[in-house]
Amino acid sequence: MAKRRKEKDEEEDKPFKIPKFDEKEFIRKEKINIKSTVISFLFGILLAIICFGFWALMGQNELRWYLVLLVAVFNASFLRYIYIRLNIDTKDFTKKNWFSSYAIYFFSWLIVLIVLVNPPFYDGEPPRIELIKLPGYQEPGGDVMIYAKITDNTGIDKSNIDFQLTYPDGTSTNPDFTYENNVFEYRFDYDKDGPNNFTDDISYDFSLSVTDDSTHSSKIEDSFTYSKNTITIPDPLGVTTSPGPKIGYAQTIKIDVDTQVNRVYYTVNGGNEINATLDDDGYYISSAKMKGWPKDQNVTINVTAELIYYFENHIVDNEFVKYTNTINDTQTYYFSVTDDPNVATEDIPEIKLPGPRIKQAPGFELLAFIASLAAVVLIFKYKKKNRSNQK
Repeated sequence: MAKRRKEKDEEEDKPFKIPKFDEKEFIRKEKINIKSTVISFLFGILLAIICFGFWALMGQNELRWYLVLLVAVFNASFLRYIYIRLNIDTKDFTKKNWFSSYAIYFFSWLIVLIVLVNPPFYDGEPPRIELIKLPGYQEPGGDVMIYAKITDNTGIDKSNIDFQLTYPDGTSTNPDFTYENNVFEYRFDYDKDGPNNFTDDISYDFSLSVTDDSTHSSKIEDSFTYSKNTITIPDPLGVTTSPGPKIGYAQTIKIDVDTQVNRVYYTVNGGNEINATLDDDGYYISSAKMKGWPKDQNVTINVTAELIYYFENHIVDNEFVKYTNTINDTQTYYFSVTDDPNVATEDIPEIKLPGPRIKQAPGFELLAFIASLAAVVLIFKYKKKNRSNQK
């Protein structure tokens, strides 16, 4: 026991010797690392150019991004053979070295390809048009607003836009419009151009075409309609002459709207706005139970519909731009309210209105997830290796 302790003490008394630094071996390994890095980078550029050719030849194929990604992934295996052909000694390569080589190759490929498929090198995308009519059906006296968000990777000027309006009699015109912050705007002024003394529905056709600097074009054709029945209260309650039908808290008032809107409300004798709610049959409903209805009186009802729209990610002066218009029913409806204690006892319902539309660029979340997952795996492997070495 004493002998073993003596040998241990002698080992501890021995001075620590710094391992000899092999300069030649160090330089050799560094040269290999530099060569492999340069080759991975150049191979990524070469594959990016080849994939760009495939990408351009496939035109508007929706799968082209997935296909060129597969080409890049499958061709990564050639990196080993290139090292061998160029006499690069990979016998000392660790998993870390191989991971670095493939990472340099992949990100070089990705960055160069993204640069190549965008202007000024290439423009294969036509302009994109997101058009909205506010509204599609309008009551006489109301204006119609047409908005379109136009995006293109080379930019669009007002001179690249052609807007044509066709009247019900077949005549066409190119009315003036505004184009600011990538949004086309046209107002159809009813007082100036609207129909007069009509009974049947009257429609106006229009077309919006956009051509970019690379002669790629997009076109949308649509129409809007004027109708005296855009908003109606159907029989038997929809009476337009005084004094109107008797109504108490139990009768349901149904409002029919022939176009998509975001909110329908009405006023009783010109008072506060009372929201109507959408039922399963597509009617906007309400009743005299809502606060704002008087008891034991003859009243008039006027109905209005509101439209609200936001373009995706459209911000001007640090604010989301809101586009709105209204439909005012030209008819006035008459009711005779009963003297019932349940009249005007319920609160007016709140309506959830559309808000700004935000859409993130697709794909980046997935890339971030994959990168995070890879980092976690590498950390665990590194810790596991350290524990093994300590043992």
